[in-house]
Amino acid sequence: MSTFALLGAIEVGLLFALVALGVYLSFRVLQFPDLTVDGSFPLGAAVCASLIVTGVNPYLATLAAALAGAGAGMVTAWLNVRLKILHLLASILTMIALYSINLRIMGRPNVALLGETTVFSPLDTLDLPTYVALPIALAVLVVVVKLALDWFLNSEVGLAMRATGVNPRMARAQGINTEHYILGGMALSNALVALAGALFAQSQGAADVTLGVGVIVVGLAAVIGGEAIMNTRAVWRATLACIMGSIIYRLAVAAALNTDMLGLKAQDLNLITAVLVTLAMVLPGVRMPFRSKTKGASDT
Repeated sequence: MSTFALLGAIEVGLLFALVALGVYLSFRVLQFPDLTVDGSFPLGAAVCASLIVTGVNPYLATLAAALAGAGAGMVTAWLNVRLKILHLLASILTMIALYSINLRIMGRPNVALLGETTVFSPLDTLDLPTYVALPIALAVLVVVVKLALDWFLNSEVGLAMRATGVNPRMARAQGINTEHYILGGMALSNALVALAGALFAQSQGAADVTLGVGVIVVGLAAVIGGEAIMNTRAVWRATLACIMGSIIYRLAVAAALNTDMLGLKAQDLNLITAVLVTLAMVLPGVRMPFRSKTKGASDT
């Protein structure tokens, strides 16, 4: 694998680390299976790209994209907690609706950002090549988001949100308004996903209505893969595992596609994803019996 391909894989892995953190919030913290991310990711890209081409400051456009994602997450949560629609079905309904909304926002299937000023434009003034400077900038952003999320989940509000996901009945018995925390958690989750979509569009130079296809699978692959290689009992370990899982996943995909011996091509991406997710889900189950045997032998 060339250096360019390696750094490119790390760049995309860091972008999708934000998606993984959002998926971690919904799937692990709130225990809310959320497919909205397949719609909120392109929503962030669509809002950001549409605003940038009209002359809006790219930083404000990126913020607006994150807020739009938060709104999408709140709609899904509202359908669940207020209208009592099954959480999985509520997220599917929102995802389907967002496809048409994204087309409305862009006015066409895709919007090009080539030649436009983006949040990454200041990197062009550095002495480093763009393919080196961009992963460094994204790494700094991801670390900041991770630390902020760690702080939030260990705050009083974050602990109440975690309690809502673990045992909603007990949380309600303790006076926690679980509906409010589900709404807030889903908003934060999809805001992170939409932020990733906005940054992805700016780094790749275009926003497309089909960007969201398979995003939920990539996010789950990062979360499950990270959990397979790290102990995630502590919050800071869990968020770190999401980031590491996302990067390792993209590196594994890049390695598979760049290995001539395997004969894989770009159209095999979904196949590679399915195999990697399967391995990530099976690996913990294979390791546990081995650990039990090792512990039993050491005790004797």
